[in-house]
Amino acid sequence: MVSFIVRMKFAPEDRDDIAETLRSLTAASRQEPGCVSYVPHQLEDDLDTVVIYEQYRDEKALAAHRESEHFKVHAVGGLFQKMRDRSVENLIAVA
Repeated sequence: MVSFIVRMKFAPEDRDDIAETLRSLTAASRQEPGCVSYVPHQLEDDLDTVVIYEQYRDEKALAAHRESEHFKVHAVGGLFQKMRDRSVENLIAVA
């Protein structure tokens, strides 16, 4: 299992566009056979920060996600173009 959290910071004026992009990306990503979980969040005390919790069956499934058309359109062509900052936290399950 591959699990990680992606944090992205956006400008307040992009909030509505980012929410719509996330809805599209989430719906398509959850249809991928190797996607176990894909859950975007806004921080309660900072609505311009998005946190996405992602899990994939294995590295091959993650690679397929990153090569998908919806990732290229909505993440690379949408979110990545508007984000001000991005970090990734790789997770290791303890149980």
